[in-house]
Amino acid sequence: MAQEKIAKETVETLRENEKKWSKTVMAAGWSAVPNILIEKQEALGLKPIEMNVILHLIQYWWFESNLPHPSVGTIAKALGVTDRTVQRTIKGLIELGFMEKEERRKTRHGSLTNLYSFNGLIEKLKPYAAEKITERKKKEADEKERIARKKPKLTVVQ
Repeated sequence: MAQEKIAKETVETLRENEKKWSKTVMAAGWSAVPNILIEKQEALGLKPIEMNVILHLIQYWWFESNLPHPSVGTIAKALGVTDRTVQRTIKGLIELGFMEKEERRKTRHGSLTNLYSFNGLIEKLKPYAAEKITERKKKEADEKERIARKKPKLTVVQ
């Protein structure tokens, strides 16, 4: 029952996005990015290049257990920067605790692309998300109270 509801909501969301972006654009693929990440970029201290790298990595992360693992070259090409810029940016994000990298050594002379996780970023976003939820609930309660005050109280006249 719950899975059916989720599936229905997913289809409805896709249809709404197709209305906004067009079927053609959505058919090329899309990514889920929490609004709070975009809203709090400055508060988190994320530079535009850091945000671009994060967003690029997010597009490869569809399932929790399948961490994104594009090559540095792939990211660099998409962003129009050098491989070294991407390497420095990822290193900085790791040092700041926004993400983790797991190197995958295949042989002594080569390796597979690295795996990237966002546990640190998620933890840094949680307080902002909780604050936003609290603000939203307060706004809803205030609006409910405002409407209740405006609504005339009718009494039965005898």
